[in-house]
Amino acid sequence: MARVIIPTPLRKFTQNLSSIETNGGTVIEAITSIADKHPEVRPHLFEENGNIRGFVRIYVGDEDINALENEQTIIGQDTVVSIVPAIAGGKQ
Repeated sequence: MARVIIPTPLRKFTQNLSSIETNGGTVIEAITSIADKHPEVRPHLFEENGNIRGFVRIYVGDEDINALENEQTIIGQDTVVSIVPAIAGGKQ
């Protein structure tokens, strides 16, 4: 099973799990599986049309999926997928 790393700000929506094992064969299947199991995280990951939110970055290993096959990037049994939400705010 692939392992998806859940960032700290989203853990309150996944029963404080820091990672979740998934059988998804692609990034979108893995992320959708997590949202199905933990519906409260869905609005933080997906737009209303079902696309992954633009400010959410997803990495397979060290590679941003935008440099790979985007949401259709294939993941294997030992793949580590990381969700990285954008951080905004602060003062200039």
